Amino acid sequence: MSEKKLLGGLDIGTTGCKLSVYREDGEFVYNKYIEYEVSRHGGAHEVDAEMIFAAVCEVIGEVCSQYEVSAIGVTSFGETFVALDKDDNALLHAMLYTDPRGLEECRMLCDMLGEERITEISGAKPHAMYSIAKIMWLKNNMPEVWAKVARITLVVDYVIYRLTGTAQIDYSLAARTGALDIRNKCWSKEIFDAAGVDTALMSKPVPSGTTAGSIKPALAEKLGILGEVKMVTVSHDQVASAVGAGILTSGEAVDGTGTVECITPMFDSIPENKDLYKDNYAVVPYVFDGTYVCYAFSFTGGATLKWFRDNFAGKFEGAENIYAELDKAIPADPTGLLILPHFAGAATPYMDNGSRAAILGLTLETTAEDIYKALMEGVTYEIMLNLERLAAAGIVPEQLYATGGGARSDVWLQIKADITNRPVTAMCAKEVGAAGSCMLAGTATGLYADLHEAAKVFVKERITYKPDPEKAAQYTRYYNAYRSLYNAVRPIVEEAGL
Repeated sequence: MSEKKLLGGLDIGTTGCKLSVYREDGEFVYNKYIEYEVSRHGGAHEVDAEMIFAAVCEVIGEVCSQYEVSAIGVTSFGETFVALDKDDNALLHAMLYTDPRGLEECRMLCDMLGEERITEISGAKPHAMYSIAKIMWLKNNMPEVWAKVARITLVVDYVIYRLTGTAQIDYSLAARTGALDIRNKCWSKEIFDAAGVDTALMSKPVPSGTTAGSIKPALAEKLGILGEVKMVTVSHDQVASAVGAGILTSGEAVDGTGTVECITPMFDSIPENKDLYKDNYAVVPYVFDGTYVCYAFSFTGGATLKWFRDNFAGKFEGAENIYAELDKAIPADPTGLLILPHFAGAATPYMDNGSRAAILGLTLETTAEDIYKALMEGVTYEIMLNLERLAAAGIVPEQLYATGGGARSDVWLQIKADITNRPVTAMCAKEVGAAGSCMLAGTATGLYADLHEAAKVFVKERITYKPDPEKAAQYTRYYNAYRSLYNAVRPIVEEAGL
């Protein structure tokens, strides 16, 4: 019997990158993670692209000098762009999606083309977080730097280009620029012309799971890599997670809960309902031709529980797993507390950075454990609100497939099933995005006939939670009240200048 080939999934995040190795039969082998710093001060939110690439080289070198990996699929966070000079050096630190720069440029673009036209082309309501507005900001505000720009990449194509010399970007990540024509799968000349940016600066848009070539021989030798490693352009990280969770059929959705919580449903065509875009849902090309996904998300998913742990879980200090101890201590019934989880502003459907968190229903009998559970409930109410808005546009996932750190809490999974009133299935893979990247890399390099064959070995379900009818009825009453919470709190926040 021949030795099983090894595949790598490289997931590049905002604050660190990890490379996970799997055998072709879907068995996990090894994982390496390296952190790097993000700078947020003086109104600038930035990351050093050179530092990201150094971290990528370090993880690839460490892993691939021990394991003979045949192919590595690369996925990353979106929006952030890297401006390179003629020698492929980064000209400045890269602006993150939360960076406030680009607001005026976004308005200028809307004035030239109209918000509705931009949305129709790009599948995304114009917003300063998308790359095109920030590219315009660089052009307008730093002309001496702009004059040296020879290439513009996002994070995946930056890394792939530096490793292989091939400049290509997959459709889903390209869509996060806010300037991809999502129907024709190409850069929108109309949007780029209005922005005053030449599309020749950009990488070539390609389908998710396109091979870019092998790591340059000189770099491979420097990193001590065993054998030849093919690099595969995978996707935006949310798409990779959807693939890793086995979302291969319309009507299914992944619920990824890390720092941010994101629901990613798959559907067969671009929705015609314009309310979808008014509610700030972006339509993104998916891995099968003609299919799409959208993102419904909260800026603070698991981040709310980390905030609680770091500030209010003192009596559990020293426990091996504080979250597990808190899960054991929470009350069995719904708390009756309503928490608006806008600790970092509101994401979809509001996209309101000025919104603030609120807790309603506290009494002298309220315990720390009540608040902890109410945070899980509040984040889930927010997700239910998004599911309701999506349903109005005809997107109705019947089941959620849970991934990320939140999927390791059986308590939270039951809460999600009860509040959303649908089954919630936790996946086995700890690194679902990496697994999805391996699936796409293996398919691209011929190990699997297609993603459905790859899914047979990679996609494994851990447990499914079904709604408890009694608790679901209680939660429905609280959720109906929650739906009014944002509109009730927002004017008070505005008036107080909070």
